[in-house]
This record gives sequence, C-alpha cells and structure tokens, in this order.
Amino acid sequence: MSTPTDDVEAAPESAPSDDTVVAPPLVDRIAAPALALGSGALVALSLPPWGFWPLALVGIALFGLVLDGCATAKQRRRRGWLFGAGWMYLGMGWMVQLTLPGYLAAAAIFAALHGLAAWVAPTGRWASIGRPAAHTLVEALRFSFPFGGVPLASLGISQVSGPLATVARVGGVILLSWVTFQIGFAASRPDLLRRRSPQALAGAVAAVAVVLVSFVAPTGSPTGETLRVAAVQGGGEQGTRALDVPSIEVTQRHLEATATIEPDPELDLVFWPENTMDVIRFEGSEIAALVTAEAARLDVPISVGLTEDVVLDDGSRRFTNAQVIVTPDGEITSRYDKVRRVPFGEYVPLRGVIEKLSSAVDQIGDAVAGTTPAYLDLPGGERLATVISWEVFFGGRAREGVALGAQAILNPTNGASYTGTIVQTQQVASSRLRAIETGRWVVQAAPTGFTAFVSPDGDVVERSSQREQTVIVRDIELRSGNTWYVSLGDRPFIAALLIAFAAAVSMSIKRRSSSSASETESELVAEG
Repeated sequence: MSTPTDDVEAAPESAPSDDTVVAPPLVDRIAAPALALGSGALVALSLPPWGFWPLALVGIALFGLVLDGCATAKQRRRRGWLFGAGWMYLGMGWMVQLTLPGYLAAAAIFAALHGLAAWVAPTGRWASIGRPAAHTLVEALRFSFPFGGVPLASLGISQVSGPLATVARVGGVILLSWVTFQIGFAASRPDLLRRRSPQALAGAVAAVAVVLVSFVAPTGSPTGETLRVAAVQGGGEQGTRALDVPSIEVTQRHLEATATIEPDPELDLVFWPENTMDVIRFEGSEIAALVTAEAARLDVPISVGLTEDVVLDDGSRRFTNAQVIVTPDGEITSRYDKVRRVPFGEYVPLRGVIEKLSSAVDQIGDAVAGTTPAYLDLPGGERLATVISWEVFFGGRAREGVALGAQAILNPTNGASYTGTIVQTQQVASSRLRAIETGRWVVQAAPTGFTAFVSPDGDVVERSSQREQTVIVRDIELRSGNTWYVSLGDRPFIAALLIAFAAAVSMSIKRRSSSSASETESELVAEG
C-alpha cells in the first residue's frame, strides 16, 4: 500500500510507442495520486445513500486517465490501490459501527484487489479489453473473499437507478459491473474509438449489445395469482445492539404493530423482520403462543424472524438465525436458517488475532450457518425465496430459491444496529437488484426501517420511514419462469471474463515482443 507522497516516480525516458495513449497534462506525477483517490470517491458517491449513478462512470473514466499516465506497473498498482481506497473507505463506512479494526483491514484488502487489477491488466490498446475484465474479476472475488465475501458498496448497487440496471436480468451484478467498467474506461480513451482501434470497438460494441439485449431478455411471467402481504415494522431507535435492548421489547413492538391489522379474508401472510425474538427454543415457548394468538385472530400464517440458542457437541454455545412460518393453530410448517453470516456481526473471522486488537469482539457470538435451500413454503402451497438480511447482497441466494420454484422473495432484515442510512439504503438497492435479476417481487421487512415492496422491474413501490412503527399491506403478483441470470448464474460470465482477460494479456505480450523484435532488426540493418 502507498501514500501519494511515495507514488512520485520518474517519467519514462523513451518516447511512447504508437500503441500507447498519452495522458492529458492534467494527469501528471503530482496530481495523479490525488486524482486516483478522488476517482474512487466518485464511485463511492454513486452508491446509496448519495446515489447519483453517473458518478460511477465519471470516476472510472477519470481512473482510466490516471492509469494511462502511469510510467510503470508499480505506479499502476499504487494508484489502483488509491482508487479502491477512495471507493471502499467511503462506501463501507457503516462497518466502523461493527469493528474499527475490521473496517480498516477489510477496506484495505478490497482496495488492494483493485491495485492488483491495475497492476496485471495490459496497457496500450489491449487495455480496452483487459482493464475492465480485470477490475470486474476482482469485484467478483470480493463477493466471496475474504470472510465469505463483503458485497456492499458494489458497482452494481450504484447502477440500480440507472439505465444499465436491466443488465442484471441477463448476468447479475457481475455482468452489470463489467458493463459499467467497460463504458467508464471507454470514456477515458475516446481517441482509440476515433482511430477505430479493433480492441476498443470490440469492447464498446459488446457492452452496448449486452445493454440492448437486456431490454428484451426474459423477465418471468405472472401466474395469475396474487399474495396479500402485511409487512410489519415494529419501530424503535437505531444504533442499538442486542445487548442494549431486551429482545422482549422488540417482540412486543411487533406484536403491537400486528395488533393494528384488521382481519381480512384476502390477507395471505403477515411478515415480521429478522431477529424479532431471541429464545432458547421457540417451539412451545410463551412467545410462540403470543404469535400463534395473532395468527389465529387474523386467520393467516405469520412469518417471524428469531434467534435460538444452540449448544454444540463440544459444549460451546452458539445461536441460529432463522425465519419460520407459524400457522393459526401454532404449527411451524416451514423453516429457513440463514446460510451466509455477517463477518464481525454474526461471527468473527480470525477471532484470535482480532481479539488482540479490540476487546469489543468478545460481545459478538458465532452463529451456526444453515444448510437448507433458500425458501419458505406457505400452507397454501406458495413458495417464497427467503434471504435473511445480509444474504440479499449475494445474488446466488435469491437465485437459488427462485430456481427451486419460488414465486416471490422475502427479505427479513435488521439494520437497527447501524445509525445513518448507508447500510439501509444499500440494502434496498440490493433488493431492487434481486428483483431485476429474478423477475420477482421482493418484500423487505426491517424492525426500524426500511420496510419496502419492490416490483420485478426494480421499482420501490412503497417504503417506510426509519424508526416508525407501521404496517404496509400490498398485493404482490406471484410469478413463474426464469430470467437468464436465474438459469445461468454467475459462472459463465466469470469464465468469459477470465478468457477475455487472458486473451488481452497474451496479445499485449505478443505485440510488445513483436515490436521489440522489429526495433532490434531495424537497428541491425542500420548498423550494417
């Protein structure tokens, strides 16, 4: 990692070849590090809650200019890290509220991935192909490494309100990220397009083609049936932890909100958020009896989020984070346990190391990861893909449920631990992406906000305010059929990016070798 002061290096001694794009005077050796940091900050500002999507393209274009002004691979690596740092430290600021050491480490690691991409991507004309592929691939890596992936502040989230969002139904957030990088980097090299560089034209044409195809790609279709859902938000203050507020208070707020719902023969489901109760064992408990009483009064099932204590074989205590369906007669007919856990929230990676840096991690327990498919079945036969909180940031979780026949998506969540709106607004944006990717309605419920209904085309049709106690009741369309993303997933697009990147690097090396050989031959002829 570097600082702007140690990023100043000597300019290249030799004149640039015809294959090199010379940076404008603005991008000089002194300004470039600051511009790299600023370009990353522009990408961060394209994210919710700031959310002006064109800034991502501007930031990437500016970063492309910075890279074109680099004299060495070492400079590209350093300025790539600065680009990533400007993006990640701002876009992931929410993580400070979990753990400052974890935030500093995670953002630095993710910034280093973009430093790596800038370092290994080819230069010259083949950068038009290799550079967008490299930066998209490290974003794909970030969705799974380290700590199981931290996909907040992703480029795809930044584009959900823009015209590129429909790309998600073709190839998910990875293809959407590539299109954004491809367009942004192309904007930094308009001279190559004017000179009709085959590489630049191929990249631009491919990106435009993907966008055009996404407008007519399958979106699923209505089944002709609807589901009336009452999404419950109990209300309360934000910035609170489980240790600060007795769990029974959270449960009571949601019981109070549910009590405001009038019996309705058209109502099909009452939907509570994640973590609305903390029990040793839910089934047969007093809280279960209270929930059952409300289900019986309304004569509909209630989906509730709960944590239960678990004692492992070695005697250690853990917990599970689950969403269950409770029927009017008190039966639990369906259950889904959260598979993807929040690093530093529901478990502590490298606990032995982190404990030496911060005693606060002692307050974080370790959840047991679930193993079942991501859906809940209602007594009436409807299947609802279920992604609990953090899982909505991972396209594969919702995709799994929909691929197994889910007709809509539930996202029970709990953002009460975070002040501000970074996490909450990025989560709504992720729910919008999941809706577009799958062609399904998404219903999000949170104890203190945001609770929202999102249509299959990604529009937020209704959303609560923060901290308020409210119930939102809406009819949602049950849908069937698969989008291309549901059918294909991420792997084909990752493979295509790997091939494109490898080809660009290979051709760039061959071109340099050929140029060197030609220069040597010319020198020998001149000497002769």
